[in-house]
Amino acid sequence: MPTLNRRKFLSHGTAAAGALGLAHTMPAWARGATGGTLARRGSDVLSGEHLTMTVADAAFQTGRRHGAAVTVNGTLPGPLVRLKEGQDLVVDLVNNSSEGTSIHWHGMLVPFLMDGVPGVTMAAVKPGETFRYKFPIRQAGTYWWHAHTLQEPMGHYGPIVIDPLEPDPFTWDREYVLMLSDWSPMRPMTIMKKLRTQADYFNYHQTTATDDYPLSGADRRMWAKMRMSPTDIADVTGSTYTYLINGHGPQDRLELPFTPGERIRLRIINGSAMTFFNIRMPGLPMTVVQADGQNVQPVETDEFQIGVAETYDVLITPQDAQAFAFVAESIDRSGMGVAMLTSRPGARAPVPALRKPPVLTMADMGMTMGSGAMAGMDHGAMEGMDKGSDESGMKMSGMKMRDTSLLPPDVKAGPGLDMVAMNPVDRMDFPGLGLDNVDHRVLTYKQLVAAKPNPDPRKPTRLKEIHLTANMERYMWSFDGQKFDAVTDKPIRFAFNERVRVRLVNDTMMVHPIHLHGHFFELVNGHDGFQPLKHTVNVQPGGSATFDLTANEPGDWAFHCHLFYHMHQGMFQIVTVRPLQEGAEL
Repeated sequence: MPTLNRRKFLSHGTAAAGALGLAHTMPAWARGATGGTLARRGSDVLSGEHLTMTVADAAFQTGRRHGAAVTVNGTLPGPLVRLKEGQDLVVDLVNNSSEGTSIHWHGMLVPFLMDGVPGVTMAAVKPGETFRYKFPIRQAGTYWWHAHTLQEPMGHYGPIVIDPLEPDPFTWDREYVLMLSDWSPMRPMTIMKKLRTQADYFNYHQTTATDDYPLSGADRRMWAKMRMSPTDIADVTGSTYTYLINGHGPQDRLELPFTPGERIRLRIINGSAMTFFNIRMPGLPMTVVQADGQNVQPVETDEFQIGVAETYDVLITPQDAQAFAFVAESIDRSGMGVAMLTSRPGARAPVPALRKPPVLTMADMGMTMGSGAMAGMDHGAMEGMDKGSDESGMKMSGMKMRDTSLLPPDVKAGPGLDMVAMNPVDRMDFPGLGLDNVDHRVLTYKQLVAAKPNPDPRKPTRLKEIHLTANMERYMWSFDGQKFDAVTDKPIRFAFNERVRVRLVNDTMMVHPIHLHGHFFELVNGHDGFQPLKHTVNVQPGGSATFDLTANEPGDWAFHCHLFYHMHQGMFQIVTVRPLQEGAEL
């Protein structure tokens, strides 16, 4: 097999072309209410200094599921935008769809008016209109683009690869860009309505007296009293989602050819709306060399969890076997995306069965003692929990589930906050729900070390604490107890070039991928001077995560949970970076 150019993006191995052609005969459902043509799976490649990206209504089919979609240049995902560090870029966004649209350049350092967030940096591009983006390319690495409108979960997203001016500190023979996503035939507004009506509508992993979850009777009574489910891991699941890799579902037989012994770079992007994925290739270790587009010191692992909007670049060297399965298993184990690394067309490796869903623990409630999480503690010890009659809410063996006295004064303790983490310890060393007791290596944030010294050696001059809050039963999500529509005139303020430490405290029982537009921040993970740079950080349930930020990009920037329906239900804020006026307070 001839070696492919490492700069070639192969989205469909069986066709050895960028994307499939249109079906000759469009099915009736594709000619109906969807109002568009059938989307092609995979991505074409766009490169150069002047690009055109055209948004259109479409239909999509994978396996037995079909429904409405949105394409950019006719494909799902949209085109791979391949750029060069140091170039200038002009993109004409043409809206041929029926809804307003935009493009956010996720992880890219752009002027804030080019950031693509309707209502913050621009107005949505109306149907029939064109908007021109124009900015210099100031960085290298693996990133992605997506709409900041309701079109995003329908297919309006795609990968970005920026080649560096100076060579990377590692080499490879071949590369693949793997865009992970979730797609539902159910429209986003319908999904959101169902979640607001019944928060666990899509959760089919329920604990009953007849299931085989490792829960005692006391455990079940405890969860019932809290009106919570220990398997409430993901809001939207495989009951409606098909998990895609480059637009291909598990039944679409995506193949990634390889020659035994060659080193392959996988650029893995989680472009999903709501899904954390666990990434592994049974029998094939991975060496992580980049996180969120930034080089890290190489670390070998067997599996890692990738949050929504994160990217990881890994190196692999497949050897003897004819095929290896690339598996992207959803965090709740309700489904998976599958691609097959093959040394010959049609070769197959065993695809592992879905593992049992993880079960939430006391650590995920923010109930820890000292530095040791009580994740392994017997839940039966909590049988004494009862529901309190006062405003503190639920209690558990003397420990309150909503002890508002633990909150700082700027957190609003109203109906949008139904839980307060009692002792939210740093969980940078936690590999992710369900991965803390497997029998192989799993990546943690603690293992990430920047490849180069951090560019700003100054110590932070102040601490900013932000609480991630929710009423999960009512499907209300917020920062500091307030939804975005209540704080639109109260942005988070940073002085230009200020060095600030931000501590995120998760007062909910779900992991949140928190994204700050326009900046990279340094994870405070114990590697002073070499803290890894990221644009998105996963804050574990009941825990905390801390980062250092140099606020050196002036403007108004979106700051939000990247779980699509959490963001649209209120977990969104604006960060304003401005020179501090004399006598003014932040």
